[in-house]
Amino acid sequence: MGEEGKKDDADYKRLQTFPLVRHSDMPEEMRVETMELCVTACEKYSNNNESAAKMIKETMDKKFGSSWHVVIGEGFGFEITHEVKNLLYLYFGGTLAVCVWKCS
Repeated sequence: MGEEGKKDDADYKRLQTFPLVRHSDMPEEMRVETMELCVTACEKYSNNNESAAKMIKETMDKKFGSSWHVVIGEGFGFEITHEVKNLLYLYFGGTLAVCVWKCS
C-alpha cells in the first residue's frame, strides 16, 4: 500500500512538470518564448517566487520592451487592464500560478 501511494505521488509530480496555459492572447512565438522563460525561472528559483518574477520581468522588458508585470504565487485572484496580445496566465508545478502582462 505504501509503495502504491509513492507511485501515485511520483506520477502526479511528473504530470505537473509542464505549464498549463489558462489564458493567453499573445502571438504564438511570444507565448512559447514566455512559457519557456516562466518554466526556467520557476525551476531555477523554486523556493523564491520574488526572484523568479524579477527574472521574468527583466527578461521580458529586454526582449519585448518595457512595462511588463509578473505575479507568481498560489491562491491569488486578480483583475487587470493590459495591452491587447500581451497577456499570459498559466499554471506550473500543480499549485503555482504565473501571470505575465504588459501595461504601459
